[in-house]
Amino acid sequence: VQLQASGGGLVQAGGSLRLACVASGRTFSNLAMGWFRQAPGKEREFVAAISWNSISTYYADFVKGRFTISRDNAKNTVYLQMNSLTPEDTAVYYCAARVANDGYSVYSRGYSYDQWGQGTLVTVSS
Repeated sequence: VQLQASGGGLVQAGGSLRLACVASGRTFSNLAMGWFRQAPGKEREFVAAISWNSISTYYADFVKGRFTISRDNAKNTVYLQMNSLTPEDTAVYYCAARVANDGYSVYSRGYSYDQWGQGTLVTVSS
């Protein structure tokens, strides 16, 4: 599967962005999806994950209440709505995919995913 992330950009603190990741090359509805990010000089970290049928979602503690992951299987797309952004959210955001074991599983470990997008840069100014 090929993943193409978009929607990044420059935003002021307190603002919002919506990232999108379009998948191609295999049946999207079989895939569990996740978002990760990597800030300059830091390791990649988990942001959010969603099961193939959207029944389950899971978030890193630092984004709870601010970010929302969703998907539209008809459009082969997973979204990350980001609100109340802070400069600490500045990073390259990556979407990731893996074949789901079932309709409920979500995955927060990077090694659980075998397909990655190219990343989209989010910069939050103070």
